[in-house]
Amino acid sequence: MRYLKDVTTLKYDIDKCIGCGKCLDVCPQEVFNMLNNKANVWDKDACIECGACAINCPTKALGVDAGVGCAIAIINSWISGEEPT
Repeated sequence: MRYLKDVTTLKYDIDKCIGCGKCLDVCPQEVFNMLNNKANVWDKDACIECGACAINCPTKALGVDAGVGCAIAIINSWISGEEPT
């Protein structure tokens, strides 16, 4: 699922990553994969900014402004029955 290209607020600091893989486990959009024993953002435009990765990252290597972007637009569209905006 894609919403808008190059608009996500997802931030990633590879130097803080310890390779635990929690972001892979909790991301509903499969934004991450593992590369060289560290998380890799391989599909950033699939991010719906739910915040699950940032909440579960033990080293705060990930950050996202949850509730300001795609996820909230999609949830609001489900409630209203209208297209996401």
